[in-house]
Amino acid sequence: MSDKKASLTIDGENETIELPIYSGTLGPDVVDVGGLTAQGMFTFDPGFVSTASCESQITFINGNEGILLHRGYPIEQLAEHSDYLETCYLLLYGELPTEAQKKEFVGTVQKHTMVNEQICTFFNGFRRDAHPMAIVCGVVGALSAFYHDSLEISDEHHRQIAAYRLIAKMPTIAAMSYKYSVGQPFMYPDNSLGYAENFLHMMFGNPCEPSKISPVLAKAMDRIFLLHADHEQNASTSTVRLAGSSGANPFACIAAGIAALWGPSHGGANEAVLDMLEEIGDVSRIDEFVERAKDKNDPFRLMGFGHRVYKNFDPRASVMKQTADEVLAELGIEDDPLLEIAKRLEEIALSDEYFIQKKLYPNVDFYSGIILKAIGIPTSMFTVIFAVGRTVGWIAHWNEMISGSYRIGRPRQLYTGYTKRDFTPVDKR
Repeated sequence: MSDKKASLTIDGENETIELPIYSGTLGPDVVDVGGLTAQGMFTFDPGFVSTASCESQITFINGNEGILLHRGYPIEQLAEHSDYLETCYLLLYGELPTEAQKKEFVGTVQKHTMVNEQICTFFNGFRRDAHPMAIVCGVVGALSAFYHDSLEISDEHHRQIAAYRLIAKMPTIAAMSYKYSVGQPFMYPDNSLGYAENFLHMMFGNPCEPSKISPVLAKAMDRIFLLHADHEQNASTSTVRLAGSSGANPFACIAAGIAALWGPSHGGANEAVLDMLEEIGDVSRIDEFVERAKDKNDPFRLMGFGHRVYKNFDPRASVMKQTADEVLAELGIEDDPLLEIAKRLEEIALSDEYFIQKKLYPNVDFYSGIILKAIGIPTSMFTVIFAVGRTVGWIAHWNEMISGSYRIGRPRQLYTGYTKRDFTPVDKR
């Protein structure tokens, strides 16, 4: 038990309730309010923004200081020195792999990149104009119908197999959703390629000629996956944990996370950036829209600036900005009207006193949107790519929960509806 206590006194009551206070290795202390139930009370916390829903050792965020750590390692160091699959190993197992461990891990992931051939026919049930996120959500949920040998969640080996399958197959399924939407043939994975390189091969390759993937673009895609790998107890990760707490299979849990990520307030943010750039339409209209953004009575908002969690700066943004500059230089893009608008907005946000005072700096979604647009990935695929990168974070949190002691999630409510009343027959209403 904790030596630190919080005392809660209720008006009109003579009794004081003592609640334990726990300290993590980093971050604020938390008050254990579980004892309130015995007193016939619950806490009220819409959105759970002041509630620690679990104990975790995976990711730590300090929004005020702009800190993001994966298993203790700063995201900036991982982005500079590591790669996506090595970061996957770190999130799953808690430590960076040795050279031999990394080689084995990468090799195992590569062996699982193919999907069951019947899944190809499964795609035919979707309309060609279906949103790729709708397709990915449905196909990932259906994986449990194809891979029965990894559904026993109490078996550590089963959980490991499911983790490898999901990390390996998500890029394949994502690329298939794009190919299906444009009426092109599916591309089989090429396991001689790296993770991000293979994804670009499946996205843009065709069976008639070998794929030629720019190392700069492959590195940029790998960084996008890495920088989105995990972000603590966000809406989609909390959804995966809540679904998993019922004992649901891992494929169903990840499908639930994908559904939560689809929301424009969560994973759809970089898609909203491109929608905003299209709404502005021309560099000559930027000043008009900037003034609208400053007007609190105007509903227009500049997307991709500021962050709900990071009150100072997004530590992922500086890495993504560097990557964006590298991609634009590699592709020689200078006259794309939307990218011109984006670069001008970036200049304004970094120099305008209004944005500086309110700390509305360009965030990771702003730069990732620019990169994906430059590479040629359609806006409808942006959130799908977010889901590919975030898959490992979802799995790591799900596995952490299942590996320990947990209870089925059961949030309470503040009921404000009718009190008990008697049924009235239809002829007397």
